[in-house]
Amino acid sequence: MRRLSEHPPQAPVRVRRFSRAERWVHRTTAALMGLCVATAACLYIPQFAELVGRRALVVTVHEWSGLLLPAPFLAGLASRAFRGDLRLMNRFGAHDTAWLRSVLRRGPRPAAGKFNAGQKLFAGWLAGAVLVMLGTGLLMWFTHLAPLTWRTSSTFVHDWLALAVGVVLAGHVGMALGDPEARRGMRTGSVDPGWAEREHALWRRKD
Repeated sequence: MRRLSEHPPQAPVRVRRFSRAERWVHRTTAALMGLCVATAACLYIPQFAELVGRRALVVTVHEWSGLLLPAPFLAGLASRAFRGDLRLMNRFGAHDTAWLRSVLRRGPRPAAGKFNAGQKLFAGWLAGAVLVMLGTGLLMWFTHLAPLTWRTSSTFVHDWLALAVGVVLAGHVGMALGDPEARRGMRTGSVDPGWAEREHALWRRKD
């Protein structure tokens, strides 16, 4: 009989995508954002408010989770990998324009870098929304900081922007649920080479 190989087959080599610090920033930010959205729903939807009760506690959790929301990002700046990915996020090249054009025309997607144009736009929009939410929230929290007109305007902006953030986050979660390998990359830090070549070919070839 032919002898079986003494060496078991090796697992396929995976591509490193995110560092531990980057995954920590993402998870912590997601947890704080989830708290903000959940507590906001309990404050503004009567059915949820009746179910949860303890409005004062919900308000406190909402305020502090919103106030701490920039903390993971600021802590992540100590990571070289995180800073490097931020630089990639802030660069919008010709391939990104082509990628967006293909989405609008519902055509085949051209090669993308480590982050496609949609991810870059999402990250930029969400970062701006967080800053606006933080500023308007502080004016609503510390009522002595501004006149009544400012506080009223802040409440209007805060409420409607919160609704927009909820819708955009729901879309983000839906996209993630439809891409198991992307979720695995954020969970473990590495992705399948075939997925990397298919979804982020420019990054894969450069890497």
